Amino acid sequence: MDAPRSRTRLAIVGAGAVGSTLAYAALARGAARTVALMDVDRAKVDAEVLDLRHGAMFIPQAEIVGSDDVEVCRDADVVVVTAGAKQHPGQTRLDLAEATVDLTRRIMPGLVEVAPDAVFIMVTNPVDVVTYAAQKISGLPPERVFGSGTVLDSSRLRAALAEHCGVAVANVHAYIAGEHGDSEIVLWSSATIAGVPLLQWSALAGRQPLDAAARERIATDVVESADRVIAGKGATNYAVGLAATRIIEAVLDDEHRIMPVSSRLDGFAGISDVCLSIPSLVDRRGVTETVEVPMSDDEVAGLRASADAMRAVQRRLGL
Repeated sequence: MDAPRSRTRLAIVGAGAVGSTLAYAALARGAARTVALMDVDRAKVDAEVLDLRHGAMFIPQAEIVGSDDVEVCRDADVVVVTAGAKQHPGQTRLDLAEATVDLTRRIMPGLVEVAPDAVFIMVTNPVDVVTYAAQKISGLPPERVFGSGTVLDSSRLRAALAEHCGVAVANVHAYIAGEHGDSEIVLWSSATIAGVPLLQWSALAGRQPLDAAARERIATDVVESADRVIAGKGATNYAVGLAATRIIEAVLDDEHRIMPVSSRLDGFAGISDVCLSIPSLVDRRGVTETVEVPMSDDEVAGLRASADAMRAVQRRLGL
């Protein structure tokens, strides 16, 4: 491990629903010794920090600071960017992407200046395009700038499969790859339940079979699940906060953990110059390798279609 946990510093940019929940989750899990929260709304960030400090006796020892000044992020080991443009009524996904990329252009140079050795994790949607932009803007090695990708989507998938099959989530190993969005794909070919290939799984007593119709329904539910949460409460924050914290821990603790994060591909399945999620090695260096998981021809085609969709957005944004 390059740095002991007792000296780690985590900076979170954006004190909205995701950023503040991420700060709470990171503190509750003891992910870093110092958690710094930055937001342009000074009153908001001050209030969030005060609220978090009030619970200090119930969490692992940590320093909690916040500011509207980028200096609060100085010397961070990990910088997580949750700040993004707000979507307005009638605004298209492309409009949102353009506004968020413009915001990324404004904030990344200052963050790199105060935390030049940090690993940067983008959690702002549309995460794949924003990650690609952040890499170009920062000038940092690609492995040190990556996105949360489909880590949360894969968690949703595993939870749905576990419920359908009547097993613990820990017994399910399955990934979603590609875009964090409509063109994402489930890697059924490499999925397993308790070591049994998922496509060979026999239903337990009293359970419905995991046939093609069930798999299609589960995949659709996973893609639409965020919309259901947003429709009911206005935002997703708890699960994404936990997912991002788990990625942070993989970096700070040098875990060499395989996670489906969004990183720049270079020849994977014939795909290059685009950020997509593939099971990848995450450690103190960032994202260093992608894993050549088994994929069917349909899955490869789906991944390439996802890449084409991302490139189209990149071209329209001038990236």
